[in-house]
Amino acid sequence: GCVAQAEGEEIVRRAPAVDLVFGPQTYHRLPELLARVSRGASVVETEFPAEEKFSRLSGLAQPKAIARRVTAFVTIQEGCDKFCTFCVVPYTRGAEFSRPVLAIDQEVRRLAGAGVREVTLLGQNVNAYHGEGPGGKTWRLGRLLQHLAQIDGIARLRYTTSHPCDMDAELVAAHASNTKLMPYLHLPVQAGSNAVLKAMNRKHTVEDYIDIVARIRAARPDIALSSDFIVGFPGETESDFQLTLGLVREVRYAQAFSFKYSPRPGTPAADLPQLPEEVKSDRLQSLQALLGEQQAQFNSSCIGRTLPVLLERQGRYSGQLVGRSPYLQPVHLAKEGLKIGELVDAVILGIGANSLSAQPAGPSG
Repeated sequence: GCVAQAEGEEIVRRAPAVDLVFGPQTYHRLPELLARVSRGASVVETEFPAEEKFSRLSGLAQPKAIARRVTAFVTIQEGCDKFCTFCVVPYTRGAEFSRPVLAIDQEVRRLAGAGVREVTLLGQNVNAYHGEGPGGKTWRLGRLLQHLAQIDGIARLRYTTSHPCDMDAELVAAHASNTKLMPYLHLPVQAGSNAVLKAMNRKHTVEDYIDIVARIRAARPDIALSSDFIVGFPGETESDFQLTLGLVREVRYAQAFSFKYSPRPGTPAADLPQLPEEVKSDRLQSLQALLGEQQAQFNSSCIGRTLPVLLERQGRYSGQLVGRSPYLQPVHLAKEGLKIGELVDAVILGIGANSLSAQPAGPSG
């Protein structure tokens, strides 16, 4: 990933036992790289364009290799042009690159033919997607999702990770009109203070974010939101942090990921004066406590509801299957009469630390 891409030569220098370092644009060349290592070479291979990787991989995802999988990830976009001051992605993954619509269509059709029922579209900045469509016209993510929803066998669509600035009107509208697009959106905000957002070079304000959330919820009232947060960013004051807590209380999240700021070498924020670790730790504990309360409240609100659950795998215990709700929650059901790959209406009976328990109410598809 990004660490290999950014620190390839340094990894080998500091850890001579490492034989091979390769970046995310190079994994299609792994057999060749291993052959070079077997001849005694120490290999660092981190510079290769995304175009070649995608063209080389396009014919490799054969149904036999993906048989018995119910869900799959399909990369549609790589790179980022945003240059947030804390992030190394633009330096390690390069500029935004979007795969052509036809290549994505062919991959998703192969997956559907092998029994995949749910596809998650991936990108470092996935909703910045601007791939070449039929006739040479550029398609954005909303249009691509509508197209993929027409593929037989695909019952569910998701996408991640998004940037607030790229939630265009067409994509928001897709959440209202595309019944296969799940009502769950990961939309990172990072902080609730405009001063911190400006220092992060996020290119949006708190007010922009709240407006986007309002438009999405108007389009899809049952949508659940997830987000990313960074606490202890250089220059963040206690007042700034309290504004982040206020944003969380206003938006209310079904789930979220939160982290202490950690400097990434080569990024602008890494050269700024850093906050004490104990301050960052205290703030993270406060934020995670609030986010944990909201996640528990959201899960509790599902009790008694009937939700469609896509059964994905065997459970930990005999006679148990595990699936996912539309909101990406793991759901445990008794196996009797059910099979992996089914989409089953299930009545939610209870909640665990990170999952739900349910019983079937009857098949929905």
